[in-house]
Amino acid sequence: MDLNGTDLNLLVAFDALMAERSVTRAGKRIGRTQPAMSAALARLRALFQDDLFVRSPAGLQPTQRATELAEPLSRALAEIGRALDYTQTFDPVSSSQSFTLALSDHPAFVLLPQLVDVLRERAPGITLRINAFTHRDDAISLLDAGEADLTIGVPPRQTPGGRIISCPLFEERFVCVLRRSHPMASRPLDLRTFLSLSHLLISPEGERFGQVDAALAASGQRRRIAVSLPQMYAAPLMVARSDLIATIMEGVVTRSGFRNELMLLPPPLSLPPVSFVMSWHRRNEVHPVQRWMRDLLVQLASSIHQSDVLI
Repeated sequence: MDLNGTDLNLLVAFDALMAERSVTRAGKRIGRTQPAMSAALARLRALFQDDLFVRSPAGLQPTQRATELAEPLSRALAEIGRALDYTQTFDPVSSSQSFTLALSDHPAFVLLPQLVDVLRERAPGITLRINAFTHRDDAISLLDAGEADLTIGVPPRQTPGGRIISCPLFEERFVCVLRRSHPMASRPLDLRTFLSLSHLLISPEGERFGQVDAALAASGQRRRIAVSLPQMYAAPLMVARSDLIATIMEGVVTRSGFRNELMLLPPPLSLPPVSFVMSWHRRNEVHPVQRWMRDLLVQLASSIHQSDVLI
């Protein structure tokens, strides 16, 4: 296939359609009208001799051929952009682009209020769409499917290869929490006391075996789990109203509204902190609004973490 200038523009249109799954949103993404995008889709279908995208209740769905083309074409466009010293500017004040962000629960509580405030001041025309995900590997599926521009959560277990790029945003350390009037709240929390209590397990992914259980199993010990809970932000209230003990990220307790009703104690065993990463598809690597949003989220995460440390 001879990729003259027109064909290259068609590939840019294909990349936008793959990311947005909507002719209208894809047009806004690359600055084209809906009729122009519809015409580009018709030419793409003729060029590749395939429907490429078919309509469904959830929007445009890629065919197998489109899915096969997506990664190599996106990678090629990114390389061309770098080779040509891609310097397209982005003016947040005048932008009317939409952006889809997928987050697990804790990053949503940590970042979204500040992000909305900053966007209102710096980029009031940007439309922010929020998706949620629970299982860490869902982040890769959302990015591959173009259902999210960015995801923020714990690192996925899958190895996505070079198509998914990630960077660390922040970490959370574990603390043990008891209600302040608990008989054990005023005593040192040694391992023997810890194991004598009834535990609340927070497992958003629905597992019955957390980091605490893995650390205990390494020394042949186990705890009694009385309640297993997928919603981490419900845990502080449950602990404040019971005799349960929970091992939970400190930031969840701080933002729960029940910090003053709880006693925070260091865990009696070594637990690594929980890392949260921001991930995006390589096809979005050089897009100006994508770069701007990534930089903004890195700045917000850094400033929030620093203020938490000061507290």
